[in-house]
Amino acid sequence: MAIRKPTVQKEKKGALYDMMEAALSSEKNQFTPGSIIKGTISAIKGNDVFIDIGYKSEGVINANEFKDAEQIKIGDTVDVMLVELENERDGSVNISKSRADEKIRWDAVLEKYSEGCVVTGTIKSKVRGGLLVDIDGVEAFLPGSQVDVTPVRDTDEYLEQTAEFKVIKISNERRNIIVSRRELIEERQADKKRELLSTLGKGQHVKGKVKNITDFGAFVDLDGIDGLLHITDMSWGRVKHPTEVLKVGQELDVVILDIDMERERVSLGLKQATENPWNNIEDKYPIGSRLHGKVVNLVPYGAFVEIEQGIEGLVHVSEFSWTKRVARASDMLNVGDEVDVVVLSIDSENQKIALGIRQTEANPWDTVQDRYPVGSRVSGKVRNFTAYGAFIELEDGIDGMIHVSDMSWTRKINHPSEVLQKGQQVDAVVLEVNSDDQRISLGLKQTQDDPWSSIASRYKIGQLVKGKVSKIASFGAFIALEDGVDGLVHISQISDQHIEKVKDALKVGQEVEARIVKIDREERRIGLSIKAVNMTDEEISDLENDTTAIVDQKVKTGENLGDLSAAFDDAFAQSDVWRPGANTEN
Repeated sequence: MAIRKPTVQKEKKGALYDMMEAALSSEKNQFTPGSIIKGTISAIKGNDVFIDIGYKSEGVINANEFKDAEQIKIGDTVDVMLVELENERDGSVNISKSRADEKIRWDAVLEKYSEGCVVTGTIKSKVRGGLLVDIDGVEAFLPGSQVDVTPVRDTDEYLEQTAEFKVIKISNERRNIIVSRRELIEERQADKKRELLSTLGKGQHVKGKVKNITDFGAFVDLDGIDGLLHITDMSWGRVKHPTEVLKVGQELDVVILDIDMERERVSLGLKQATENPWNNIEDKYPIGSRLHGKVVNLVPYGAFVEIEQGIEGLVHVSEFSWTKRVARASDMLNVGDEVDVVVLSIDSENQKIALGIRQTEANPWDTVQDRYPVGSRVSGKVRNFTAYGAFIELEDGIDGMIHVSDMSWTRKINHPSEVLQKGQQVDAVVLEVNSDDQRISLGLKQTQDDPWSSIASRYKIGQLVKGKVSKIASFGAFIALEDGVDGLVHISQISDQHIEKVKDALKVGQEVEARIVKIDREERRIGLSIKAVNMTDEEISDLENDTTAIVDQKVKTGENLGDLSAAFDDAFAQSDVWRPGANTEN
């Protein structure tokens, strides 16, 4: 009996020890730094508020941690955060109400919101790189690039605005929330765009507002979706730049031309909202009708003339004038000029109209034969030269041409400048008129009598004549007689003595006396002999036969030429006809 009593007492002490250990462990878990503990205001001394958290010592909080210090009362229960259980310096308890409130708000936000959700907040202040947004008492960061769908330069206008945002990132460790207003707007616009696309159809007439203008067209806002209005679909007529037709902010009635659901693109037409003016164009503007229009564009080959809104025709440069050759349209017209035109042809399928300006006036070539009959004598000014003739201006836009072969009866003319000068007033005879080809052939030599027509009455075989040396060739010399007629003295007929070179015996311009030994009216040739001056008639007769052979052999190589001058020129150009290396001598 005496042995058991101490054993019972010892068991009771062990149970009490375990209870004390459990209580101490629970208290230790409750007072962990960072935990939220409910405490009671036990005293207020100045700005110090004493909080009893049920620990062996009280904690002290500055009154500034309360929203309203005047409302603090002893006995009130408050949530505080245990920052430090026993301060190493004085062993006091370190607690914070503001940090407790911040954690409570953060935990509430985490429980209520998650990444990707939509929240409502108020933009409170500007910080570097963006704005701070108050969301249920927690500050979230709104990057500057996420404020709106378009770049924002000045964010002051957004301060104190309440709006919806999308939570794009939450960092619990850093207690950081990043939000975006731009993503939310874009998502809602996309939803609205898809919804609107489902209600649209090709050919549908809708209203829109010009949002932006580019070189190739304009983007039109269709209340949530942008449609492209291409420059070619703005007007039935020519449009150089969209700004000629539209301006930003302008409201339009447009037609939906096409919808690409996959790419979410809409093509619009403005001209399609009105009737196509090209419909029944042949009935409105029959060929041959005379119209009045305005020059809207110039190109090197012609001018585009607008005859009504959306209808333009081309006046080719060849249809500008009956008489003038127009190289460029800008030489005759300017953009904005009003002109009368005549419809020449219509291609409604390709929307082309050919117009003419010259057709509004009478064609002067239709009556040119009445004004310049063949054989009539006319007067005009030398306007231009070509290698083969000269153009004579008879009237404004009407030229006639004198061919080199019609400039002289006696000379071969190689270039018109040998006879005429630009600007010179000349008389000529009309030889031919071709109205269809717009050509008039004129003759200069025809204004004078042909000296060869009376050659037989003025010159006889054996006649003694005087003249000047006009040209020298290796085979002889040409002597200028009267009326421009030349005679040829062959080298063998210059002197009784042997002549090696013509230039050794004769000089250009030298006056000589000779006898006529040959006259060929058809070939327009006269043969002369200087050494026959002192011969008798019988000797001349014998010489004539001999000279004829000479002329036939030496000169007739130019049978295609009209006279001796032509034979000389041909021999000069083809010196090898006479002998290799032969040249004209002066």
